[in-house]
Amino acid sequence: MTILEFHEALKNKKTSARETVISYLDKIKKENKKLNAYLEVFEKDALERAKEIDEKIASGEEPGELWGVPLAIKDNILIRGKIASAASKILGNYVASYDAFVIKKLQKAGAIFLGRTNMDEFAMGSSTENSAYGPTKNPRDMSRVPGGSSGGSAAAVAGGLAMAALGSDTGGSIRQPAAFCEVVGLKPTYGAVSRSGLIAMASSLDQIGPIAQTVEDAEILFNAISGKDEMDSTSVLKKSSGAAAKVKTIGIPKEYFGEGLDAGIKKSIDAIIKKLSQKYEIKEISLPRTADALSCYYIIMPAEVSSNMARYDGVRYGARENGEDLVETYKKSRGEGLGLEVRRRVLLGTYVLSAGYYDAYYSKAQRVRALVAEDFKKAFAGVDLILAPTVPTSPFKIGEKINDPMAMYLSDIYTIPANLAGVPALTLPSGAQLIAPHFEERRLFEAGKFLEQ
Repeated sequence: MTILEFHEALKNKKTSARETVISYLDKIKKENKKLNAYLEVFEKDALERAKEIDEKIASGEEPGELWGVPLAIKDNILIRGKIASAASKILGNYVASYDAFVIKKLQKAGAIFLGRTNMDEFAMGSSTENSAYGPTKNPRDMSRVPGGSSGGSAAAVAGGLAMAALGSDTGGSIRQPAAFCEVVGLKPTYGAVSRSGLIAMASSLDQIGPIAQTVEDAEILFNAISGKDEMDSTSVLKKSSGAAAKVKTIGIPKEYFGEGLDAGIKKSIDAIIKKLSQKYEIKEISLPRTADALSCYYIIMPAEVSSNMARYDGVRYGARENGEDLVETYKKSRGEGLGLEVRRRVLLGTYVLSAGYYDAYYSKAQRVRALVAEDFKKAFAGVDLILAPTVPTSPFKIGEKINDPMAMYLSDIYTIPANLAGVPALTLPSGAQLIAPHFEERRLFEAGKFLEQ
């Protein structure tokens, strides 16, 4: 069932929260061993919460839209009293001391958390193969990756192990796995959803968002988790005017359809363009800095990773490996506790921020980022939405690219520009990606629902 269908069934007493939670827990018990979507299941808590929901309904209370909805939560979003490991050995025993802002909002809305999902360690990766707890498999084809870094959340939704899920998107980590697992994924506008309680990877790029079965479900979850938070200075209160989204023109960026795009994906996107042309005006546009976005991202992101990862030193919290002195303790703790991809990005980031290289790399990348954002601003002066592919290829086989970082990084080529510009983007099961101006998620939902019909 979708969130909307479940809400109707709950309201009309055709099902109960407990009955639904039990059916998901049973499916997890049967399927999770081979999928590895969940790292931990909160069975006792989920059943207790379902009982509370059912008692409220039995006493005559009208159920809210998210009452009893069973959700999967990515392992880098804090739930008080639960382990939040970010799929890393260094945080293997870290228990969250507070709830993330989005968790508080969902709890208040009546949602139920089924468990925490697998991911690339500290959200660094595009395949969920970088987890310290083993790779997640794609429920559509078990020999292939589910994408990353929110692969566990996408696999849980696609495999019927959760009604919907939360992920985080730094350079495509919600949208790319949503495309690979053929579900819906939304990266909201930067600042639309608080990052308080999200384990930081690259703070100027990270954004929490929903992974769902339908556009409508993604919209329900987005409305529930968005809003201003005093604990996150980058979060913004953007009030809706209440007016209709009114999408009239959709732009097709020529730079997204060049060399490297799989012929099958191009054919699928062409069919979507044809369908959209029945309702909207289609216009070719140019986003000339698209080719520079990937290089720019892989300078800015590792620089912020290097800074954010400095806190994991084996002294303040997290796993510790004792050495003969403090420096030796740092080295051993980080060497043993952090995986290869995390260490690679820390080294890259430290290099680009070091004396003599800051201006040549980091400072220049920030100027290019401003140009990428300017491209979108100019494009949105002439169109209401942009349509592009989410990924250049179909899901690759497990192990196929794990030893080739460059090939792995290229799988984010179409998703990264939206993060650099901070604009919202919605991926559909077809692999198409809709991109809107800042805080215009409603336009994404309007066009997305039209394509879903």
